[in-house]
Amino acid sequence: MTASSAASRSAASDATTARSGGQLLVDALAVQGVDRVFCVPGESYLDVLDALYAHPDIETIVTKHEGAAANMAEADGKLMGRPGICFVTRGPGATHAAIGVHIAQQDSTPMILFVGQAPREHLGREAFQEVDYAATFGSMAKWAGQIEDTARIPEMIARAFQVATSGRPGPVVLALPEDVLGNTATVPDTLPYRVLSPAPTADQAADIAKLLASAKQPLVIVGGANWPAQAAADFKAFVQAWNLPVAASFRRQDLFDNRDAQYVGHLSLGMNPALAERVQTADVILAVGTRLGEINTAAYTLLEVPTPKQQLIHIHVDAAELGRVYRPTLAVQAAPAPAAAMLRALDAPAAAGSTPWAGWTEAAHAAHVAFSAAPKPADDYQGVVMADVMAHLNATLPDDAILANGAGNYTVWVHRFYQFRQPRTSLAPVCGAMGYGFPAAIAAKLRYPERDVIAFAGDGCFLMYPQELATALQFGANVVTIVVNNGMYGTIRMHQEKRFPGRISATKLQNPDFVAMASAFGAHAELVEKTEDFPAAFERARKAGRPALLELRVDPKQITPAVRLGSVD
Repeated sequence: MTASSAASRSAASDATTARSGGQLLVDALAVQGVDRVFCVPGESYLDVLDALYAHPDIETIVTKHEGAAANMAEADGKLMGRPGICFVTRGPGATHAAIGVHIAQQDSTPMILFVGQAPREHLGREAFQEVDYAATFGSMAKWAGQIEDTARIPEMIARAFQVATSGRPGPVVLALPEDVLGNTATVPDTLPYRVLSPAPTADQAADIAKLLASAKQPLVIVGGANWPAQAAADFKAFVQAWNLPVAASFRRQDLFDNRDAQYVGHLSLGMNPALAERVQTADVILAVGTRLGEINTAAYTLLEVPTPKQQLIHIHVDAAELGRVYRPTLAVQAAPAPAAAMLRALDAPAAAGSTPWAGWTEAAHAAHVAFSAAPKPADDYQGVVMADVMAHLNATLPDDAILANGAGNYTVWVHRFYQFRQPRTSLAPVCGAMGYGFPAAIAAKLRYPERDVIAFAGDGCFLMYPQELATALQFGANVVTIVVNNGMYGTIRMHQEKRFPGRISATKLQNPDFVAMASAFGAHAELVEKTEDFPAAFERARKAGRPALLELRVDPKQITPAVRLGSVD
């Protein structure tokens, strides 16, 4: 149901009828266009669960852990550009779900977490599972509040959607006291929210064109959240018309076709040294949507703080981000859609191929292509070669396939060697949260059942939420999960070897039989120990008609695509 149709239905309802707080809340969600919620049920919000029973148009996805529910809601918000919705119970439920709020904050994802709360008359006594949610989530969410009056539920829900989506998107946390949900009130519903999107001015557009035209070594950095398909298309048209080199910010590679002649790489962990050098030697940088955070700037070293030596044009939806770390030459507050439309409308050079930076763009793209080529495995390499796995996926997956991953060194192969081609085909936490990929992939497959959805997880990463195999089976989310098994927490081991070589502590993993585990849940599962066996195994997984898991045994010595450990004892 769309927000407009839900609003029409609600407006036609009898505003003189008393409704419970739970019914008012779920009716308000319907008004805002919600069609799916993720939850772990709890007695603290039984009135909401009862109201959902009466709303079959809102699908309720029940997960096995609140952290997974919050991750799924965040991923749904990331895919749809509207708030993903999560319900959890008070105390332990809320604290388990905090990871999803943190991801939504750092990834700029619209999301609303609803938390059951003790009755108001008991608050302040440290009642059973009582938590001060405003204090707990206040520094993490855009707004953390508590609904104190049943009659104000429609108002507070409308505000939650408005806050979560306007400006820089982000999470909202609302606590729901049991008595507020159980009480009744006679109050009309509100209207659907409307996203407020700041736009650039004509003078700013002219200044951008002037600065770019004066460049000899320009570089565009694209990033940020909530890019509609048309905005990505407008941005691509602008880049091609001007023949500008484009680098994607950390885990935002899907904003620009990685096969394009203007694409020059990913500002990420394991960054191409040639790309890092180009950031430092560029004379004009156009940063669109990105915050220019720690990872993108190699710990704030690629641009000088507070005033970069490069002329910096910084476009961001949130005025608070403009000048927060770097003082730009030109600051423009604008959302991705109006910013991209403005850039597309700029008068391009008459012959983009003959601009002063044509050779610069060509060389930067060539350096990216060379860096993305699969390196030859070491002579003593044992197990599946991940670069070859990614090459196979590049060759066989359709352009709209969605790849999800969590955190760990295995992700370096995914982001270095896979070519993303369309917006919203990458689900990867900017905040670097382990365990994210598998729950996120389930949310993606539920949203787009007709598309290929691939979850990547390290062995440690997958073990954060393996129980969500049951959720995938229950709700028919036929995700293909690739578990990259090297028997260790690879990222921590890598840093450990750098600082304390030979002193292995707390980074070994004693893993279960992943194939037996997945099979016990009812999933299709296979073990792959040789690179040449992967293509056939992957096709069987894609065609299994149920969730599938492929365990890839990789060489534990190959800690990154370019670095091997001397020993893993």
